[in-house]
Amino acid sequence: MRNGLALSLLVGFPVCALAQSPDLEATCQSVARGFFMTDKRPVGTIRSFPELKPPGVRMTCFAREGVAVPDMTDTLCEFGKTNKPHHLVGFCVSSTCYSPNEADGDRNGHFDEARILLDLSEKQ
Repeated sequence: MRNGLALSLLVGFPVCALAQSPDLEATCQSVARGFFMTDKRPVGTIRSFPELKPPGVRMTCFAREGVAVPDMTDTLCEFGKTNKPHHLVGFCVSSTCYSPNEADGDRNGHFDEARILLDLSEKQ
């Protein structure tokens, strides 16, 4: 019984690892760099969920240089599809979310900026 459990964990682990999407993760990092207007964005933990509808990424990153790990910002990205162009559906930084249907004009504008920057970067 114990050997069967260990074997199933070993066999199942690569399947879990394959569910990650480095392409989606890189795209979410690009969205964060555009939002924070910086070429460098130190990232802590990053996880992608290509199997979700819509596909998404969750990561922690530093909002500014020299910030301690406990002060990292939680960032979420949602995309229309898993392959390029990904089509940004929405994103959240800390507890503030940005989407095309945002009632708040500033948030809607920030979403449009992030979407345009992403579209331009994926065309290159």
